[in-house]
Amino acid sequence: MSECGAPRILIFDSGVGGLSVAACVHEKLPHASIVYLADNAAFPYGGQPESVVVERCCALITSALEQYPCDAIVIACNTASTVALPHLRAITKVPVVGVVPAVKPAAAQTLNHRIGILATPATVRRHYLDDLVREFAAGCQVERVGHPGLVQWAEDLVRGVPVPQGELDSAVSGLRDAGVDTVVLGCTHYPLLLQSLKQSLPDVKFWVDSGDAIARRVAWLLAQAGQSTEATKHSSVPCTPVAAALFSGSAPEGVSGFMTGMGLQPRAVTGNWPGGL
Repeated sequence: MSECGAPRILIFDSGVGGLSVAACVHEKLPHASIVYLADNAAFPYGGQPESVVVERCCALITSALEQYPCDAIVIACNTASTVALPHLRAITKVPVVGVVPAVKPAAAQTLNHRIGILATPATVRRHYLDDLVREFAAGCQVERVGHPGLVQWAEDLVRGVPVPQGELDSAVSGLRDAGVDTVVLGCTHYPLLLQSLKQSLPDVKFWVDSGDAIARRVAWLLAQAGQSTEATKHSSVPCTPVAAALFSGSAPEGVSGFMTGMGLQPRAVTGNWPGGL
């Protein structure tokens, strides 16, 4: 519970991609307080050994919960969700929500049964993506693209660096050639690139990510726990959308303004948190 009496939600990612999920959570639960935690000192997680990801996730989230007790945790990172969820659930009683590529809703939306999955190289290689496609999109032609540049372009966007449109066009050319009408944004960074992606793939009708589904799940968990999703009328402490934005490395230049532009004005931004991890 936050100082203003509303539920507090911890959203964790390896970088700024989880801000796309935070925006969905804020839209669904506008009176909730958010703590954003990014392990950008170890970014990107896709190239890290699984044991390192588990260790860092658990240590950072445990430290954050000690300073900011929360009512729900969102792991807004595909890699961390794949390898760390069981470990996190074993060390905290706070409910933990993970993220998976939105293959199921994409298969329900596509009109021509051609789906593109845009993800990181690590996610494209994981067996759990094979399982999702087999279970939910067996009747579709599925084109996968795992490109190493998109995540970094999203990170750079926060600093005001424009997306290299020509390079993006080339990166997603396989989806254009396959004639997909639906694209799964299989990384939480990618919704931050949506306007540029639409320029690259103007014929795509449906863009699908997991943000709304995560927000609905968090709202359901809070309701099940009897948590009000509205700020208390008698609180003397006003809620800002983001109580704190914590970065294990240096805070990205321009991140406060970028977050404010997304409706996620942070009360405080802290870099190199916590020191010595």
